[in-house]
Amino acid sequence: MQRPAPRNAQPVLAGLLTALVAFTSSAAVVLTGLRAVGATPAEAASGLLTVCVTQGAGMLWLSRRHRIPLTLGWSTAGAALLVSTGQVRGGWPAAVGAFAVVGALIVLTGLWPRLGALIAAIPAPIAQAMLAGVTLELCLEPVKGLAGHPLEVAPILLTWLVLLRLARKWAVPAAFAVTLVVVGAGIARDGGWHGGVLPHLVFTTPALTWAGVLGIALPLYVVTMAGQNVPGVAVMATYGYTVPWRETMTVTGAATVAGAVAGGQVVNLAAITTALSAAPDADPDPRRRWIASHTAGWAYLVLALLTAAFTTFLTSAPADVIGAVAGLALLGTLANSLGAALRDADGREAAAITFAVAASGLSIAGIGTAFWALAAGLLVRAALTFKPRPHRTDLR
Repeated sequence: MQRPAPRNAQPVLAGLLTALVAFTSSAAVVLTGLRAVGATPAEAASGLLTVCVTQGAGMLWLSRRHRIPLTLGWSTAGAALLVSTGQVRGGWPAAVGAFAVVGALIVLTGLWPRLGALIAAIPAPIAQAMLAGVTLELCLEPVKGLAGHPLEVAPILLTWLVLLRLARKWAVPAAFAVTLVVVGAGIARDGGWHGGVLPHLVFTTPALTWAGVLGIALPLYVVTMAGQNVPGVAVMATYGYTVPWRETMTVTGAATVAGAVAGGQVVNLAAITTALSAAPDADPDPRRRWIASHTAGWAYLVLALLTAAFTTFLTSAPADVIGAVAGLALLGTLANSLGAALRDADGREAAAITFAVAASGLSIAGIGTAFWALAAGLLVRAALTFKPRPHRTDLR
């Protein structure tokens, strides 16, 4: 007679799946983004380690305290924004200072609802067009990689395409696994890798610069709120859960501020992977699904131990090969953002301008493209929708 599975097995497996899918789908994007704004390989590894620890700890606290499957993550789209922005004036310390500013703004959003309302007032097509524009550069990497390293990139793209047809959820993780095999074969061919494998923190003194605040912090805050926190609340609501908004924003914002000095990117509510721990597949009983996100928190603490080896491994490969799997991870974001940006005919011109500026890589006065894309889109929208008040004639 077959013994029944332990009662906790289903949500525990769902939690492990949540962490594994999220990490393998976008860790390469996070590393690429940190390197783009000036981090050394050691600083990028420290940043990935830190964000794994902070979001894992945040999940452990929130899920157990509220007994709901609150899942945290990093902003993959935010990492793509860092790639499109590149180094700002002040270099890596300015980027670290920008991360801290984003964390402070997220805390303020939880404590002061008016700030959240101000972000919500940004027209969705413009915010989505900016998101699409900043992800475009990375989404082109699979094409460039195939042209530059066809033997290495072709198996990655083929695996992704086959799994996209058969098991969409596993398409990017499977492509990531093939990438590791390809990179490992290259390292073995070249005589082995050289670099650290033990995780350690590298601290950086933050620098507050206008270029960092306007070029990184404000666009990253908008992307985090519009692309992660707000959708995360909506996904949780579809499964019958109410997110404790103030405490969640305070915890994720404080975690972001604390992790910034070690290179940690923004911690936020997960959107897509939330369904893995909040859906009925995690457990038929909604009151027990919190175990899934709690398990995911522990899993991230374990994954944090592998970040140094992971970074050393990936930085040993050609940039085009790593860029290929990073681009595949963002194709869904690009498609969804473009669809949302151009869905309505009204205001389509402003959205198109926003996308074009964001995709151009424009940098003025050391301030990155995302800020100018938002500014251009809002300016065009205001010009097209402005209606002067009718002149009143005094007949007295």
